[in-house]
Amino acid sequence: MEHKLPPLAYTFNALEPHIDALTMEIHHDKHHAAYVNNLNNAIKGNADLESKSVEELIKNLSTLPEGIRNAVRNNGGGHVNHTAFWITLTPGGATAPAGKLADAINTAFGSFDEFKTKFEAGGIARFGSGWVWLVVGTDKKLQIVSTPNQDNPITDGLTPILGNDVWEHAYYLNYQNRRPDYLKAWWNVVNWDVVAERFAAAV
Repeated sequence: MEHKLPPLAYTFNALEPHIDALTMEIHHDKHHAAYVNNLNNAIKGNADLESKSVEELIKNLSTLPEGIRNAVRNNGGGHVNHTAFWITLTPGGATAPAGKLADAINTAFGSFDEFKTKFEAGGIARFGSGWVWLVVGTDKKLQIVSTPNQDNPITDGLTPILGNDVWEHAYYLNYQNRRPDYLKAWWNVVNWDVVAERFAAAV
């Protein structure tokens, strides 16, 4: 099973002015495409690994041959992370959580605004490249975690329902070194309908 780059469900300029078209084009067509190609090359010729989904590979990194483990971790993680990332972004969708997801956020963080403040802080505090996530823990409660590079929380048994990419390639053309500004602007294009679906499936 060859892994493939999923197409975007919207045009490159659909998220402007919050995320610019050139960033989206480079991010999707260059960065994500490279992760997919490198993942396929890493597992090529290993029928057992080629038959697994990328999520299965990432969940079970410790079982992979040592010689390709880091390549799968980095590139498989990049593929999983970005595939989920694009789906969470939309030019039009629910701009705030509702129902059971809203209740869970209020319980875990006090309020939606307090959640956003803590989530942004997690993204700002990530040194270098990485991601900040809203995840469902093994106790079915929400928490915010941050991972380096292209690591994904599923490796640690957590279920990510929302993630923001804080690698510089995700924002630098428009925001340069102003990562906090990017993190704030990003809320304008999050589709909470998708996050709610992921939350319902996780609990």
